[in-house]
Amino acid sequence: MEKGLDILGLTPIELDSELEAHFQKRGQPKYRAHQVREWIFDGLALGFGDMTNLPVKERHALAGPFVMEEPVVASIARSKDGTVKHLWHLRDGELVESVLIPTEDRLTLCISSQAGCGMGCTFCATGFGGLRRNLTSAEIVAQYRASQRWAFDEGKGRIGNIVFMGMGEPLANRKGLFPALTILNQGYGVGARRITVSTVGLVPGILDLAERPEQFRLALSLHAPTSELRRTLIPLEDRYSLAEVLGALRVFDEAGGKRITFEYTLINGVNDHEHLAPQLADLAAGLQAFVNLIPFNPIPYQDWEPSPPDRVRTFAKAIEERGVPVAVREPRGRDIDAACGQLRASAITEEEPQADAGVT
Repeated sequence: MEKGLDILGLTPIELDSELEAHFQKRGQPKYRAHQVREWIFDGLALGFGDMTNLPVKERHALAGPFVMEEPVVASIARSKDGTVKHLWHLRDGELVESVLIPTEDRLTLCISSQAGCGMGCTFCATGFGGLRRNLTSAEIVAQYRASQRWAFDEGKGRIGNIVFMGMGEPLANRKGLFPALTILNQGYGVGARRITVSTVGLVPGILDLAERPEQFRLALSLHAPTSELRRTLIPLEDRYSLAEVLGALRVFDEAGGKRITFEYTLINGVNDHEHLAPQLADLAAGLQAFVNLIPFNPIPYQDWEPSPPDRVRTFAKAIEERGVPVAVREPRGRDIDAACGQLRASAITEEEPQADAGVT
């Protein structure tokens, strides 16, 4: 039997249109659509049965043409620093992750846009197992809904920031991402300036995001200030060179009010040499970008190590001395494998049959 339309993936305008048409056919008043909308966006209802101000017959009738699918918790890992990672089972059994990161004044949700990732970045655990598939807009939004409901239940309050820095390359899934951005912003009331989309440099996606009127933030996973070094870390460099990426960022910047951040993972002896810091600062200065330095999170299949604290401080100081705003991101959730893809990679490894001894 054909599955109904997942209304969690509809923008507010689309949702109103679908619901009004549905209730009109049933001879119901127009305000029924508004009631359902409130239950979805404000009430975070799990299903139509929760919508108690609708007649029972109307709740049952919604379950025919529509569905509300949310992921099922596969596991929850809690860090001693307060970070919480959810591993979610999607309807087809795929696994994705989201991470709740509390600080003194905010709660940030790191959300996934793909099951796995096809970018192949050598410092990231998400690429373990490759790209499985894109997430739908409904599956992206459902991570937020389930995480927010969990946060309320645990007394952690409202999610104030959303970062698309979880599994996958968001701009490689614009079909799912762009409606989800609209839904999170217009439906759930998360300000555009509090939503950040991360990319390793997918130029067409950057240009498409620049055309949107909302002031969504953009974070470039840079990790090297030269094409030669970046190519060793990010295979996409062969497709979209650093020069092309910077050109697209200039278009994004010229659109106005759209802050750019450079994400730079510091790997000991790889990209943390002192002479690279001024080069990174010069790139950032040309775009008025903020630089976020991230100590490398060890991953299962790489023997790299994070840069020592003194080298991180020296690198940051060299950037700051050139007048570029910089921060060192505090490592969060290392005791629960909170880096992108780590929990999923561990789960996949555990599910795979063990190889025979001596076989390579």
